[in-house]
Amino acid sequence: MNKGLLLFFLFGSSLTGFGQQPYPQLNEIVTDNAHIFSDQELQGLRTKLTHFETETANQVVVLTISTLGNETIEEYANSIFNQNGLGQKGKDNGILILFAKADREVRIEVGYGLEPYITDAVASGIIRNTMIPKFKEGNYFEGLDLATNQLIEFLNNPEALEEFKKDLEAENDMGWGVRIFMAIFFSIFIGAGGFIFYRTYSGIVEAFRGMLIGKLGVIRGLFMVTFSMIPVVFSMVFILMPMLFAMEIFNFGFRFEDLNTIIDDTSWVSLVLIDFFLLTLLLAVAKILIKGKEGFQLSLFKSDSKYIRKTFSSSGSHSFGSSSSGSTSSSFSGGGGSSGGGGASGSW
Repeated sequence: MNKGLLLFFLFGSSLTGFGQQPYPQLNEIVTDNAHIFSDQELQGLRTKLTHFETETANQVVVLTISTLGNETIEEYANSIFNQNGLGQKGKDNGILILFAKADREVRIEVGYGLEPYITDAVASGIIRNTMIPKFKEGNYFEGLDLATNQLIEFLNNPEALEEFKKDLEAENDMGWGVRIFMAIFFSIFIGAGGFIFYRTYSGIVEAFRGMLIGKLGVIRGLFMVTFSMIPVVFSMVFILMPMLFAMEIFNFGFRFEDLNTIIDDTSWVSLVLIDFFLLTLLLAVAKILIKGKEGFQLSLFKSDSKYIRKTFSSSGSHSFGSSSSGSTSSSFSGGGGSSGGGGASGSW
């Protein structure tokens, strides 16, 4: 019996740990698990970053790995950063450069305290203009070494940082002609999506009204509403995606990296659906009260065929109007800092 219980607990423990990502514990300021550095390169990089930490208390940490496994580089970097507590607690002044060789991806993860200096745009500029060109040539050490030089310079020299930011703004600046063209292009998609949404959503509201006054069977009405949700979702894609692209292109504070967090957290889905149907129900009730001649009653199966022919078009849409349609060791360790996901990623 005791052996059986022991085997049971061991089996349960193995299932609990199955699929979890084993993150490395960082005991060096540079950890080369992908083996892309020579001993001399590794020692030189460690010495430089240790000296920078001693002088400023800021930590710039480099980790190379062979593969990310089943995770995105954003998830992996954030987990490594917070697990090892990079930077100092309360200051959160750590930066992690994560290099994934087989996945051909790199990320600069920035602690809360340094985000005002090494912004997402600055991190992206370093990756795009300094690291990626070197990585494409196979010069991994040179790309990482130059990137750490830039980070050190920007944190030590505010003027150099501001100059770099100005260069990035000039690089990304679009002329008025391009801005107007993009605005018109996005507006067309948003307008088309809005029209589809209005037509379809009007039909959903009318279906609820029909069910509430007993002219549309509840079973048939719910089927119609469920079927109509397809074009509603389709129209929302037409509306939201151009808006998100415009917000990123015109620097309105949105980054597509933030979308990963929203998608990963599915708790909002049920709330949105509940709010959607409650709002639709309220609009249907309001239409009934405004007309004033209709009473509330429900019919599970029975429908008024004349009402259905008059009210709904073949597409199921309805108008709101009437009825139309390394070898050396060091004393490196994190100081308890954390990161909220700021930084940038890139691939080559």
